[in-house]
Amino acid sequence: MVNTLNPRVLLVEDTPDIAVWLATALRQAGLEVSHAADGHAALQALEPGHGLDLVLLDLQLPGVDGLSVLEALRQRGDDVPVLVLTARASVPDRVLGLQLGADDYLTKPFDL
Repeated sequence: MVNTLNPRVLLVEDTPDIAVWLATALRQAGLEVSHAADGHAALQALEPGHGLDLVLLDLQLPGVDGLSVLEALRQRGDDVPVLVLTARASVPDRVLGLQLGADDYLTKPFDL
């Protein structure tokens, strides 16, 4: 169930400058933002019952990569929307991300 009063977003991004910039912009837009700086922290934040409305997921993460996070999430039946935000711009990377269950795929750099 989506919380429309205070949408909760998990930002999974390991580059500090990008994380701060994006989290600030999302908060200014009225979203409640949590941050995970690596794949392990993302998996912890995405445990069953997480209550998130959206995940913004980088693919190149320390520890567990973003595709593995996405795959684990979908294998357990979690259908929280996932928007991949990554520098990996090749068509095969995009196709793989979408096949693994991403709802959309946006390459960096991007305009807010």
